Amino acid sequence: MTDAIQGRDPRTGQPVGDPVPATDPKGVDELVGAADGAVYAWRDTGREARAAALEAVADALDAHVTELVALADSETALGTTRLTGEVARTTGQLRLFAGVLRDGSYQGVVIEPAEAARPDLRRYKRSLGVVAVFAASNFPFAFSVAGGDTASALAAGCPVIVKAHEGHPRTSLRTAELVRAALESAGAPQGVFGIVFGVEEGVALVKHPLTAAVGFTGSTRGGLALARMCAERPTPIPFYGELGSVNPVIVFPAAARNRAQEIARGYAASLTQGVGQFCTNPGVMFVPDDPGLLDAIRAAVSETVGGPMLSERIHAGYLASVEDLGSRSPYVSLLAQGRPGEGPWSAAARVYQTGLGAVYQHRELLTEEHFGPVGIVVTNADPTSALRVIHGEGAGNLVATMHVDLDGGDDAEEARFVGRELAAFAGRVVYNGWPTGVAVTHAQHHGGPYPATTVPAYTSVGAAAIERWLVPVVYQDFPPQLLPEELRR
Repeated sequence: MTDAIQGRDPRTGQPVGDPVPATDPKGVDELVGAADGAVYAWRDTGREARAAALEAVADALDAHVTELVALADSETALGTTRLTGEVARTTGQLRLFAGVLRDGSYQGVVIEPAEAARPDLRRYKRSLGVVAVFAASNFPFAFSVAGGDTASALAAGCPVIVKAHEGHPRTSLRTAELVRAALESAGAPQGVFGIVFGVEEGVALVKHPLTAAVGFTGSTRGGLALARMCAERPTPIPFYGELGSVNPVIVFPAAARNRAQEIARGYAASLTQGVGQFCTNPGVMFVPDDPGLLDAIRAAVSETVGGPMLSERIHAGYLASVEDLGSRSPYVSLLAQGRPGEGPWSAAARVYQTGLGAVYQHRELLTEEHFGPVGIVVTNADPTSALRVIHGEGAGNLVATMHVDLDGGDDAEEARFVGRELAAFAGRVVYNGWPTGVAVTHAQHHGGPYPATTVPAYTSVGAAAIERWLVPVVYQDFPPQLLPEELRR
């Protein structure tokens, strides 16, 4: 059994607040049992009632935003401005799924009345059952207790058990209290939402025979371990994991020549946003042989100031990354570094330079995700050659980006080809922008081929995230009074 979980202030490394007790094995079993007992009641709750429940949760979080932000800042050091915006994003997600429920098209209803020798067929998507959600470290609200996985699963009609992240235990506990109270006040059945604390307890949650699916955002290593557990159960269950991504950027020649300062500033800002602790961080950038762009990158990165990372473990991973890249001379060299920040877990930006030929020989430079403000710039890389390297490695990404200046001389046909081909290796392709920042909309897809995610057809952000927790079923020749309400037409 896991010991109590102690939060720590990343600015000092010191304990903050009282530790949160781990959930004992009996508690895990009781929570999952209660959730399973709520499956049919929550599934059969009307779409309008579920939508109102999600809105009640959003209202509760908004009403306690000051308290929640203070708690999260003490455990993550992400700052009140960022965290206030993240609470708004979280409540926006909840309200988005309330709208998805009221629209109803997510159910994919298809009705084909009997005709000649063909039977009456009525198809829709039903909820899977109890969903286990693993919270992420880097988004204590939007990808945590009340984040997108929880919101979309509850919207789908699935009870949810969250495995809290050890990096922000008190924030998780308070958020869960607010979620549970809001759902109860909205008339949701008992057991529809619960939370588990502890590493071993998270494993028990995955292995519990009543758990029907798992959603995860985190490291490739941790995600693959959980994926194996899901696959090796007596009855395997779906595992929707967001794992690792280097999110390549390709800069075309005219863009490098004409927009060097703009590209360099955008790159430095994206690389260091949130101290680089974003799954959409631009980890590898391919640039042409343009000294002006390299000088601009060097200047922009040198102006950045580091900050505290989320935990000692994450900071240790950052140190290991820079030590490894720093030891790869002569084919890797330090191009630029930012100014150090304060605190024992502070990380400053480090950008390394290598050549296209070296990448051909050391493919791991394209696949190893460096969590933190660490980037690699690959020089002497024309767009087609860069694409060939990406294609040869075959690793999937959440995002791929291209910077093009069509008016300045970049070839439109080559840009069209590169944009089309990048779509085979990323769930989102960005034109003249940066990968950090993921809009929560109906059109969004936050996924991609492995190792970015385990199931690239699905998204963890946006309205389509609800599809992970639904499965189709067809009713054949059923009398109307026995059909689900959505199929009685």
